[in-house]
Amino acid sequence: QLQASGGGLVQAGESLRLSCVVSGRSVSTWVMGWFRQAPGKEHEFVAAINWSGGWTAYADSVKGRFTISRDNAKNTVYLQMNSLKPEDAAVYCCAAKRYSDNYDQLSGYDYWGQGTLVTVSS
Repeated sequence: QLQASGGGLVQAGESLRLSCVVSGRSVSTWVMGWFRQAPGKEHEFVAAINWSGGWTAYADSVKGRFTISRDNAKNTVYLQMNSLKPEDAAVYCCAAKRYSDNYDQLSGYDYWGQGTLVTVSS
C-alpha cells in the first residue's frame, strides 16, 4: 500500500513537502515516481528516482523547483516542492515499479496509491 500525505493549500511561491509511505513490502530496490492529476486532465508525470537516489528524472514543468528523494530505511519517498505555481495544483500520488523503463508512464508502474491534494492560490 502506498499512502501519500503532505498536501494542502498554499499561496503561489510557497513550498510543500509531500511524503509517500509504502507498507506491506520493501521497495528499497524499486523505482519510485510521483504523478499528478488536475481536474479534467490525465495523469502527468512529475518525478522519479531509482533505488539508490543516484538517478532522478523530472518533468520539464517542475525541473529546478521540485526535488524527489527517498529514505529506504523508512520505505518513504519525498517530493519537495518549492516556488509553487497555480498550475501545480492537482492531486499528487506516488507509484512504485521494479524497473526504470517507461518511468514517465503511470501505466508502467506496478503499484500506486491514494493521492494528496495540493491547492495553490494566486
